[in-house]
Amino acid sequence: MRAHGIRGEVLVHPRTDEPALRFAVGSTLIVEPAVAGLPGKLTVEEARPHSGELIVTFAEIPDRNMAELAKSAVLNVDSADVPMPEDPDEYLDHQLVGLDVVTVAGEPLGKVLRIDHAPASDLLVVRMPDGRTGLIPFVSAIVPEVDVAGGRITVDPPGGLFDL
Repeated sequence: MRAHGIRGEVLVHPRTDEPALRFAVGSTLIVEPAVAGLPGKLTVEEARPHSGELIVTFAEIPDRNMAELAKSAVLNVDSADVPMPEDPDEYLDHQLVGLDVVTVAGEPLGKVLRIDHAPASDLLVVRMPDGRTGLIPFVSAIVPEVDVAGGRITVDPPGGLFDL
C-alpha cells in the first residue's frame, strides 16, 4: 500500500486466507507488475499486524525511498509453492483462469480471465465471445459446478447479469 516509517517497512494489505503463512519470515514473494528499482522477488524479514493490515520488512528494501517504489506493486506467490486445497469446493485462482464458462443449458459464455477478490464474494472475470467482460459472483447459487479437469465452469446466472 505504502511506505511505513523510515527503515524500509511497507504497509501491506493482504489478500490471502493465510497471511501468517504467506508473510512468514523467509517467505519469497513475486513483485507484479515489475517495478523499476525493485527486484522481481522480495524476501520477508519481519511481518506484524497493524490496524487490519501488515507492516512488512523485506530484505531487499533497506530504506523508505525504496519502500516508496513498492506501493504500486502486487505481491504474489509462485503457484507451485502453494499446496492444493483439501476442501473439494475450494480452488486456487490459477486453477480457474482459462477455463471455459457455460450456462446450465450449455450456452458458451466465454473464458475466465482472472479472479477478482471483492469484499462480498470473489468474482469470475469472464471474456465473453463478443469481446465484453462479464463479472460472475463465485457463489454456489450462481456457480453450481466447477470441473477443473474437464476445463469448464457451469453457471446459472440471474437474468440481466450481463445486460450492463
